[in-house]
Amino acid sequence: MGEGKASTLVFILVVALSLVAFGFSIAAERRRSIGKSIQDPITNTTFCVYDSDVATGYGVGAFLFLLSSESLLMSVTKCMCFGRPLAPGSDRAWSIIYFISSWMTFLVAEACVIAGATKNAYHTKYLSSQTFSCASLRKGIFIAGAVFIVATMVLNVYYYMYFTKSVSSPPAHKANRSSSNIGMAGYA
Repeated sequence: MGEGKASTLVFILVVALSLVAFGFSIAAERRRSIGKSIQDPITNTTFCVYDSDVATGYGVGAFLFLLSSESLLMSVTKCMCFGRPLAPGSDRAWSIIYFISSWMTFLVAEACVIAGATKNAYHTKYLSSQTFSCASLRKGIFIAGAVFIVATMVLNVYYYMYFTKSVSSPPAHKANRSSSNIGMAGYA
């Protein structure tokens, strides 16, 4: 997996890890915990009972799989900061654009899935039984994360494609000054 040639294995791993993260995010949205108001007939108190806390685990799974996908790509490309310099041209420009865009969508996707998982865990684990509001996680938090996960995946694929094109292109030709003899003909 050298810098100069695009690796099919890297493409497959980045896409597969991102799609697993997408699947976990969709599963988390479908399994959000929902509270039901229950009245205890003995004590005559009303309290909330939440169903399972599976969505929190799915949200954390989506977070970790997307993080591993991004980490894999950044380690292979050396985060575009280390290694061989990129050759000037449109490939380098597109590589920089996709790099910045993929990081922005990555941060938003990670924020959505971890915020959804945290909020879901809060509702199911940390609310007291005396709480009369059966608050639940808003619909769409994990879906927003899933949309940004797909956007991150697409941008990462394009980033890696343009990065490898830019690294594998030959560097700009520099003049060889050691053989230059302009004005020095008599001193050779």
